[in-house]
Amino acid sequence: MKSFNIPDFYKSPIISKVKEMRKISDPRKKDFTPTVLDFGPVRFFIARHFGFCYGVEHAIETAYKAIEENPDKRIFLLSQMIHNPDVNNDLLKRGVQFLMDTAGTTIIPFTELTPNDIVIIPAFGTTLKIEEQLHTIGIEVRKYDTTCPFVERVWKKSEKLGEDNYSIIIHGKSNHEETKATFSRSEQSAPSIIVKDINEAELLGNFILGKVQLDEFYRVFNGKFSDKFDPEKDLLRVGVINQTTMLATETQEIAEYFKNIMIRKYGADALKEHFADTRDTLCYATNENQEATYGLLKENADLAIVVGGYNSSNTSHIVELCEEKLPTFFISSATEIASKKEIRHYDYLNHEHLHSIDFLPEKAVVNIILTSGASCPDSVVDEVLQKIISFFPAAKNVTEVIDQLVIA
Repeated sequence: MKSFNIPDFYKSPIISKVKEMRKISDPRKKDFTPTVLDFGPVRFFIARHFGFCYGVEHAIETAYKAIEENPDKRIFLLSQMIHNPDVNNDLLKRGVQFLMDTAGTTIIPFTELTPNDIVIIPAFGTTLKIEEQLHTIGIEVRKYDTTCPFVERVWKKSEKLGEDNYSIIIHGKSNHEETKATFSRSEQSAPSIIVKDINEAELLGNFILGKVQLDEFYRVFNGKFSDKFDPEKDLLRVGVINQTTMLATETQEIAEYFKNIMIRKYGADALKEHFADTRDTLCYATNENQEATYGLLKENADLAIVVGGYNSSNTSHIVELCEEKLPTFFISSATEIASKKEIRHYDYLNHEHLHSIDFLPEKAVVNIILTSGASCPDSVVDEVLQKIISFFPAAKNVTEVIDQLVIA
């Protein structure tokens, strides 16, 4: 797979080295067991896969390239390039401006743009409507388009589903930039509808089976289906695609659910006439990160620390998985850790910050799961690790631990 030129300050002396070692020892990415960094009184279980994925590295390389190649031009990001505050703040410091926030609210009106300006499309992609607006202004949209190739693959799948006369069910968050971008394309190809989770999928499935009334359908899915969508006609043939940062297991569960719904309604022999197999829209990086999280959770740890942007969908799903087993602290950076006793962390379900005391247990050896989302720099994870180590005066030297890992 292609490697990208990202700034050195996003790399780290510990995490990046661990990743490189695992890449050499497990080139086919078959081993999802974590790397253990044993510092004596504190031990870290480092996920096999986490941090910058292919799409994020591509986006970062493109953004910094745009800055380097256009020193005398105004440079804008359509919205946050990726959901990580460190990356976005560094771009802002370099003079890049945001046109919109992640909800799509205008910060700088498009009317202020000129054909001479540079606009960077974020990794999530954007809607066809926004692309057309930029094109009308005279801005070359494709030059600095950082849309993830795996997102574009989902778009192509939706086009193929439309060509084959299937309606499209999108597993995603209707207010997420990526889902908006995908929906804008899928609705051009076929009737489209968005389901957030298995609960909404089951309601839609029960409607297909005639167990849910039309008014209930409209109540739940208001604003989540394409123009002129006819639920009584457009759910005869369906295929499932997804927002690539959603839980892969949940997308698979939803797809399998609709497959079974069509078998119940039309019979197994008629399945291909009513359901399309779309498993190839799952993002490899999201899937690997989630599999690596399952590998982490097999360890007997005291707590988990997940690092990433609070508006990062893929990071929140990793938090969700960890919370099912053990105390989990979702933080954006090392600055959230005040001391060995205190930590400020984020409750992604209620969208609020929490303050916890005695988050590190008093015991001879503290075992910590440490991972991050796909948009989090290794350097940020490194800072978290180093800060926690600083709370243990008897901890082994970092170089010593890494050297022993190499020898092992």
